[in-house]
Amino acid sequence: MKLNLKSNLLILHLTVIVWGFTGILGALITINETHLVWYRVLIAFVSLFIYFKWTKKDIKISRNVFLKLFFTGAIVGLHWILFFGAIKNSTVSVAMVCLSSLTLFTAILEPILNKTKISKLEVIVGVLIIFGIYLIFKFETQYKVGIIMGLSSALCASLFSIINAKQAKNRPATIISFYELLGAFFWISIYLFIIGGFNSSMKLIPLDLIYLLILGTICTSVAYVAGVSVMKELSAFRVALITNLEPVYAIVLALIIFGKVEKMTNGFYLGAAVILGAIFLFPVVKKKIENRKITKITPLV
Repeated sequence: MKLNLKSNLLILHLTVIVWGFTGILGALITINETHLVWYRVLIAFVSLFIYFKWTKKDIKISRNVFLKLFFTGAIVGLHWILFFGAIKNSTVSVAMVCLSSLTLFTAILEPILNKTKISKLEVIVGVLIIFGIYLIFKFETQYKVGIIMGLSSALCASLFSIINAKQAKNRPATIISFYELLGAFFWISIYLFIIGGFNSSMKLIPLDLIYLLILGTICTSVAYVAGVSVMKELSAFRVALITNLEPVYAIVLALIIFGKVEKMTNGFYLGAAVILGAIFLFPVVKKKIENRKITKITPLV
């Protein structure tokens, strides 16, 4: 049954809130970021496999595509490790705002990798984001390690997003996610084996197990499938605006759950406002420019 516009919007907002909640879970789970991500990708991969079996979907792909997605999984895994590392070395708020610099990295990398012209609007947005990051660095010096990890996480997210944009033209997003999760699990397992990471520090307390099950199923597999399904029914512009609310939802949730721990300096909130403002205004201004171009080339009748 096809859902109406309000239902799709509600589902997308709930999905974005769930994505934002991953940061909260990352702060609550006591094991280190590498072990956390290892468990997350394992649970998410298994739950997606069950989903495919239940829906009887064909998940066969060519060897060439498999290798591309499998190696991209290494970048996905690194992105998550750096993201949760940023949370554990700073706060949820700092990590989420740093992750918002994804827009900046994509604006730089996408034209380079796709050999296209760099947009002047994207350069302006990029400059504003850099200024916002500078303000955060200036006023939150105690979180330098977390900020660097958060920015590195955004760089990785930008890389695999550009790669996935090409892959998504030819195959369902759930298939892409399934094989990238498999790749992430494999490469993280290799890394843990090399450093001797499969040890007693992986032991989970009951609450960790509960949080990981929520993270791996609801926040990863279920949210991903739900998000993709409604995105097919909504415009890219509307999806972009709502998705940009993720750090906002995450910061509000963190303030409610963790209280004083998540309270930052005024400089942080100024920097965050500059970054989020630039990200929110970007799709609005871009759409207006595109509409003007269409108006100019539309012949009079």
